Amino acid sequence: MALHLAQLTLLVPDYDEALAYYVGVLGFQLLEDTDRGAGKRWVVVSPGPESAALLLARADTPEQRAAIGRQGGGRVWLFLRTDDFATDHARLHAAGVAFQEAPRHESYGSVVVFADCYGNRWDLLGPAPATV
Repeated sequence: MALHLAQLTLLVPDYDEALAYYVGVLGFQLLEDTDRGAGKRWVVVSPGPESAALLLARADTPEQRAAIGRQGGGRVWLFLRTDDFATDHARLHAAGVAFQEAPRHESYGSVVVFADCYGNRWDLLGPAPATV
């Protein structure tokens, strides 16, 4: 029996605003948007079929609202891997993603930090160049 991480909850202030960003800007796929009654929805997005998904959860309590954009405590805590760093970086830049630095090339690959529309910090990671 193998375990894998299926979903993470990401607190957001509004479902539709979050969908506009994660699907419309980042290009994630909408996997589910189910009405749960009383204004609640089960909204799941993912960057692709081989990836863990994000459950976009509307923050309801003052404590939850205070955590929006700070779930990683100011650190990068979400990592978006790509096979084509240059193309995806250019696409996200053109879509208005807030990059916090210029791309860097490290021994493990290309990387650049960006903040989502709520301030959560992400790494966009590309593969290391092939060595001969």
